[in-house]
Amino acid sequence: MLLLKTYQKTTSLLQKSLYSTIGGFQAPLHITNEPIKSFESTSTDTVLLKKALEKYQSKALNIPLIINGEKVFKDKDFGTQVNPSNHKQVLCTYAQADAIDVQKAIDASMDSKQRWAKMSLDERAAIFLKAADLISTKYRYDMLATTMLGQGKNVYQAEIDTIGELADFLRFNVKYAFEMYKQQPCESTKGVWNRTEYRPLEGFVYAVSPFNFTAIAGNLFAAPALLGNTCVWKPSATAILSNYLLMEIMLEAGLPKGVVSFIPGDAEKITERVLNDKNFAALHFTGSTKVFKNLCKNIYSKSHYKEYPRIVGETGGKNFHLVHESCTLKHTVLSTLRGAFEYQGQKCSATSRLYLPESISKEFIDMFKAYLNEIKTEDCNENIKGFMGPVIHEQSFDKLANAIEEAKKDPELEIVSGGEYDKTKGFYVEPTLIRTSNPNHKFLKQEFFGPVLTYYVYPNDKFSEICKIIDNTSDYGLTGSIFAQSREAILLANELLRYSAGNFYINDKSTGAVVGQQSFGGSRQSGTCDKAGSGSLLTRFVSVRSIKENFLEIEDYKYPHNH
Repeated sequence: MLLLKTYQKTTSLLQKSLYSTIGGFQAPLHITNEPIKSFESTSTDTVLLKKALEKYQSKALNIPLIINGEKVFKDKDFGTQVNPSNHKQVLCTYAQADAIDVQKAIDASMDSKQRWAKMSLDERAAIFLKAADLISTKYRYDMLATTMLGQGKNVYQAEIDTIGELADFLRFNVKYAFEMYKQQPCESTKGVWNRTEYRPLEGFVYAVSPFNFTAIAGNLFAAPALLGNTCVWKPSATAILSNYLLMEIMLEAGLPKGVVSFIPGDAEKITERVLNDKNFAALHFTGSTKVFKNLCKNIYSKSHYKEYPRIVGETGGKNFHLVHESCTLKHTVLSTLRGAFEYQGQKCSATSRLYLPESISKEFIDMFKAYLNEIKTEDCNENIKGFMGPVIHEQSFDKLANAIEEAKKDPELEIVSGGEYDKTKGFYVEPTLIRTSNPNHKFLKQEFFGPVLTYYVYPNDKFSEICKIIDNTSDYGLTGSIFAQSREAILLANELLRYSAGNFYINDKSTGAVVGQQSFGGSRQSGTCDKAGSGSLLTRFVSVRSIKENFLEIEDYKYPHNH
């Protein structure tokens, strides 16, 4: 892995400088989305990827904490990350932070804060722009391999996540930050100069990341850090391998020590220590709704913080596809299959409930089942052409298996396709399609976070009614889609489902928001809707100061009307 000696020496020299910059800079003019590679079987990209996969399968790594730029190894109480496609294969062992480690990370965060905040935006931005280039070039195949092996993704899902979206986050955040800093008061009276300063928050940011997107993990610490904040980052236990490589890339890109600390470990113990510190300034979270609610409750119950903590969270979803009789059938079928079963339904935005008009329901389901029969769950590290891999761990597998068994016994449910599962080698669950006769069934409300899609057939003339049912069935409000050629149907759905989805798609699947094109996030029980991938997210991690400078002197305390 990367050596830290050169980095530490350079950081020491930087700390002695004043970080003064002469000139007004702007973000690179041509920031665009990172191109996605196709990985044909005979391509050079595929050959290089296979070599990277072999490298990370050949030997289990021993991964340390990184606190204040220093690697901290543990000889006991360490965790393990296995390959979910082959759970007997240990990919890495990793150190787990104890209370002392967490406090050291917090202290490092506060110690490095002043110097990091004083560094100009262009200098901070250069680090993240370099990291994006390292990810998309030098470490591209390593990032792909660690994400595929550790998080059970096929090559395309890994490519759009850990290369495309991650590089896009890092680059577009720079663009948005420069645009935000340029927003200044539009008026100043004669003899007065008004300015707006975008200060970083006064304390530190606690970033808690999920397993399913390496890109999300990167953005959770990178977005606040770009703006001069320092972060304590707790990665998911089932994404340690890729997340650690990302941390090393950030250090190679020039991130000063202490700005971000990497502390895997027991979530409850780490969180308790973090939230009891008066300098805790913000939570940047992606994960389960239940955990997020508990965090909010815990934060709101305390009164010792120096400033009111910012809470930014993206949680779960029960995302819908609403099909109108005027839809283009094959496109709708294929879009639904992708939305429900790409990455095994383990996306916050995955399609998990489907509403079909009666007149085309049989044709839709027949076509859908025909395509489902072509899909098999497999180890996509062995077969690069694979579409579906395993679910992330045994806990998820058991939850899905129990749901499928429950569906087999429920008179209001019918398993139409799939329903098999096997964890002998890996945590494999077949793509499962379930029909319900009850539009308010809990399977249309409950998030399973796996390859389970439940559908309901509605009468054609009840389109507006089904829109209202969709709006009120689930507590979530993340993503949703309408498939129709009828403009009247599109307009009606757009109006009636206005608050049902923070990301609303017309004739497209409910997954796949692209940074710079569709900012991502929902409200209701799906999160705070701060829209990752847009400039609005960055505003949550600055404390705005208005500065008024007066150049003229007054000669009397009285105003004109007093005379």
